Amino acid sequence: MLTTTESVTIGHPDKICDQISDAIVDAYLVQDPLSRVAVNSMGSHGILFIGGEATSKGTVDHAKLAETLYKEIGYDETLKIIVNVVPQSPDIAQGVDTGGAGDQGMMYGFATDETPEMLPRQVVAAHALTRGLTALRAKPGFEWLKPDGKSQVTYANGNLKTILVSCQHAENIEQVEIKAQLTEHLFKPVFGNLTGIEILVNPTGRFVQGGFFADTGLTGRKIMVDTYGGLIPHGGGAFSGKDPSKVDRSAAYFCRYVARQLVKRELCHRATVRVAYAIGRAEPVMVDVESDAKEDLRPLIEKEFDFTPKAIIEKLGLRKPIYKQTAENGHFGNPVFPWE
Repeated sequence: MLTTTESVTIGHPDKICDQISDAIVDAYLVQDPLSRVAVNSMGSHGILFIGGEATSKGTVDHAKLAETLYKEIGYDETLKIIVNVVPQSPDIAQGVDTGGAGDQGMMYGFATDETPEMLPRQVVAAHALTRGLTALRAKPGFEWLKPDGKSQVTYANGNLKTILVSCQHAENIEQVEIKAQLTEHLFKPVFGNLTGIEILVNPTGRFVQGGFFADTGLTGRKIMVDTYGGLIPHGGGAFSGKDPSKVDRSAAYFCRYVARQLVKRELCHRATVRVAYAIGRAEPVMVDVESDAKEDLRPLIEKEFDFTPKAIIEKLGLRKPIYKQTAENGHFGNPVFPWE
């Protein structure tokens, strides 16, 4: 069996948009924990558009926040920034105000005991590579390494088969040198023995342009990178840019939390928790679980875990400004997050 997963660095255009959108959510929550925010960002060839809805007692300079974050990530180009953020629709608010879900949809959460992070090893490996690329940029001798980048790993029957990394770089370094440095300082520390492993680095032969001046980025376009690498189903709703009243985000986090609890208690080796909501209604229309346990675990989770949006927000403390960090390197596997 062959499986492939990927990850992207904080300088990837889609990830920049995720971080901007989540930094905006955090900025509102700092001032007003009950803020309602649904903001998307799109960057394209020197232009950044920020649009969406925000109802809050707080005020945020969206353009200044985005410009500062773009520089912090490692880009020095100047962006033309357009902002169109308006209050949340009252038709949506009237259902959410009473504790109902902010939208309809399906959410999934997964956990496995195959790694300490309770994630598939392929997902852990892909994220380790992109975290490593970002870390190397701060080290002497890696001034040539720039913010944009991606990783991909392929496993065959549980064994590593192929490593793929594309990384933005300075113009004055040869590809053979890039591969040699990454092999020594990234691939070996992450994987150890590389005998028999196919290694691909910048397959096009050049990756000098990056960020919004090379490609278009959009909030929510890396939902598989953010979750389980495509190995587990996804309901389709992105996380970034949304306050926790949006169950696309909060319920997916809670499903992950519940799946982790089942595995931690050694009730199963792996579990997928599924839930679905109707907009404006607090009680989910579906709660289910699939696992390798000998018994049906659904009665247990229905009895022990409250899947209403209000209960989820309170249980996990989701009114706190914790979201920008989730947009950097996956929403799961980091012990600082309350659902982990």
